Amino acid sequence: MLKCKKLSDVLVRGLCILLIPFLFSASAFASKNARVKPTRILFIGNSYTHMNDMPSIFEKMALAAGKKVKVEKNTRSGASFRIHSEREDMYEAIKSEQWDYVILQGYSREFSHIPGYMDTATVPFVQRITDSIYANNPCTNVLLYMTWGYEDGYKEREEVDNYEKMADSIERGYQYVGNMFQVPVVPVGMVWKQVKSSSSIDLYAEDRAHPSIDGSYLIASTFFNAIFDESNEKIFTSTVKTENAEVIKKEAASFVQENRHRYKLDVNRFDLKPSITSAGEYMLKVTSTFSNASSVVWSFGDGSNLNESSGIHKYKRHGKYVVRIQIEDKCGIRVHERIVKFEKPKKPKRRKRKEPKYNVGNEKKI
Repeated sequence: MLKCKKLSDVLVRGLCILLIPFLFSASAFASKNARVKPTRILFIGNSYTHMNDMPSIFEKMALAAGKKVKVEKNTRSGASFRIHSEREDMYEAIKSEQWDYVILQGYSREFSHIPGYMDTATVPFVQRITDSIYANNPCTNVLLYMTWGYEDGYKEREEVDNYEKMADSIERGYQYVGNMFQVPVVPVGMVWKQVKSSSSIDLYAEDRAHPSIDGSYLIASTFFNAIFDESNEKIFTSTVKTENAEVIKKEAASFVQENRHRYKLDVNRFDLKPSITSAGEYMLKVTSTFSNASSVVWSFGDGSNLNESSGIHKYKRHGKYVVRIQIEDKCGIRVHERIVKFEKPKKPKRRKRKEPKYNVGNEKKI
């Protein structure tokens, strides 16, 4: 097996990757009026990425959800990672911004091979590209974009000569490279498989390999769930038919949520779980997985703070609270926030007093 010359560097850099969204400047923690920075996302890929202008669909989806994003793409049709690694325009795009996310997509068939083949045909070029990304910004989140199998597979190779074989081989290939470089994989190909098997939605374009508009909507939905750690099920877009969108959004949300650990999408995340106890207490359980953070500080929006990675907070009354988490690590200080809302308890309705009913029987003579 080929050993990456700078694999140790890649692993070290992996300690600060996968920053979660809702990115704010450090001063936002101290000032409510601080300017919110957009989450900057660059898609690098081939025609599977630029078909139907998928990054634009993703951007519209994010904006409709109230996210502040800047989304750009740099693509070349038919490009493998080897071809990508030789493109000067790609390196210029990487250097053009301090990207929060750079998403890498290669040629489907190169990921359908066994690891020994990929060690020479793919791995060195992924390394070259990731090295350039981290040289530009060591805290950029690199994500691998898992593609899907051709509808009829690739007939020239028996091991991938039908859809099922090819889809599963591609999944194994992306997992292999993702584990090697310690970067998450966005499982578009597996969401594709779920929708393909559970519905009649045609995800393929005429060549039965590229995505149709529904296929591109599926890709964008999967990335939305993976990056923002939330479902896009309540977001309306006019990109595809409503009935198709509902199926796609549901499958994307379900698969990504259930498989976050498998694809390393659960690293450096935080979670909020509000509840109301039987005694009427407003409870918020907070957890975070920033294993390399030197400091984690929670602000609960009611004047209370917590200097622990996880814990439980009790609110005195119902209402809407802005919960913030500030993380400090090798990548600097970042602040993220979400809104938690506790509904005012409803007063039980008073029962109307019922007048007694009298049954009068037939009069009897005594």
